[in-house]
Amino acid sequence: MSFDTADLCDRFAQTDSFQVAEPVLRHFGGNRRFCGQITTLKVFEDNSLVRAVLAEKVDGRVLVVDGGGSKRCALIGDTLAGLALENGWQGIVVYGSIRGSELIRQLPIGVMALNTNPLRSNKHGHGDRDVMITFAGVNFKKDHYLYADGDGIIVSDAKLD
Repeated sequence: MSFDTADLCDRFAQTDSFQVAEPVLRHFGGNRRFCGQITTLKVFEDNSLVRAVLAEKVDGRVLVVDGGGSKRCALIGDTLAGLALENGWQGIVVYGSIRGSELIRQLPIGVMALNTNPLRSNKHGHGDRDVMITFAGVNFKKDHYLYADGDGIIVSDAKLD
């Protein structure tokens, strides 16, 4: 995976299909550089749908979860990050909290979130999949492309080469 978000910004920032996320998320995964087509989830303090989606075999996708910015419980833990890795996910971006961060840091997967919280989420099965979600000043849509590295996150509706 050879890209640099700063270089991508220099080349593509003037296009209408290019967005740069506000720097509100922190890196927790072992891979600080990851990219892929987006799958979206909108949930609130309930990770049932998160688990179901990460159990699916994919080829290089990134799961973007709008958890409403909640820091009261974790939507992803080391077990789900491991499941994602086994099933071909390149990364997980959570507008909310994660747990098991020390173990997640050892996994070769990209994980970004607002913060950590040791409390697990509820399990009610509520949420929406593949809807447009908005946080950090960016509209995340199914099948658009997300690129993340140490400088931040960019999203484009087309693959950037």
